[in-house]
Amino acid sequence: MEPLFGDDLLGPPAVELPAGAHHVPGWLTMEQQRWIVARFHEWIHGPVPLHSPKIRGHDMSVQTVCLGWHWRPYEYTRNAIDVNGQRVLDFPEWMVRLGRQALIAATGDHDAGASYTPDTALVNYYSDTAKMGMHQDREERSPAPVISLSIGDTCKFRFGNTTNRNKPYHDIDLASGDLFVFGGPARLAYHGVPKIYPQTAPPDCGLASGRLNITLRETGLTG
Repeated sequence: MEPLFGDDLLGPPAVELPAGAHHVPGWLTMEQQRWIVARFHEWIHGPVPLHSPKIRGHDMSVQTVCLGWHWRPYEYTRNAIDVNGQRVLDFPEWMVRLGRQALIAATGDHDAGASYTPDTALVNYYSDTAKMGMHQDREERSPAPVISLSIGDTCKFRFGNTTNRNKPYHDIDLASGDLFVFGGPARLAYHGVPKIYPQTAPPDCGLASGRLNITLRETGLTG
């Protein structure tokens, strides 16, 4: 007789992440995903268009639009001096609330959530072939956690160590609606996206193709 609960029903084992890193699958509802995608289509028609940042003279395959502060390798400015010189859109208040809720959901720390005040968002669009190399998020003066939200196609997310781009690292599939947070001892971990899985987005997420990744951060900057 076949076992009632065979190993094939268990799915892949959960990845044991380093201290300070948290993965919450399916945190955003489908309605929330569609609403954020609609906002994305408004942002890209704002003062600074969707663009590919340049690293060492080469265009990244990822396209970006920023809120609050404009990021370019390797600094933040209020104006997009490497695109068209325009000031980026303000950081919306609802994103502050979203970031606080996300941090509490990931860590269970209500005090940390209540004091978390992100002031910038990097909104990255990945096509089917886009990738992002291993890097650290270290332009911020604040040591507060980074909040990452995924919508659309699933990606392979590589989360590494704080010393270099090599192993040890963990590969995690981030699907539409997933929340990923890294802070504390994992705040400066190298991370990247080596692969997008095309046509894996839920049909109702609002994104026809590709992956949308929104990262919320506290810059610690003023002005």
